Amino acid sequence: MQTDGDKYKVILENDCVRVLDYQDRPGEKTLQHKHPAFVLYALSPFKRTLTLPDGKVLKREFKEGDVMWSEEQTHIGENVGQTPTHVLIVELKKPSEACSK
Repeated sequence: MQTDGDKYKVILENDCVRVLDYQDRPGEKTLQHKHPAFVLYALSPFKRTLTLPDGKVLKREFKEGDVMWSEEQTHIGENVGQTPTHVLIVELKKPSEACSK
């Protein structure tokens, strides 16, 4: 990750995907960053806000086991709950012939 290396750990990266383990604590905030299209899997329950570049704020609440799909997105994330965030994020890279095997 180019930002917030203390919160993201790359578990796997190849030509098809990048799999990230993300963790933070209540009150922590990320720098603005961009994700390609991704799938998120919640390993713990948490609440957070996402502030988009236009200033719009999205409120998100997840239960353990929730799964979410998102198109490409640039945001600042903030843990606004009382519990740590712990998620796996699978970022999708540009499809290639190698990914179909």
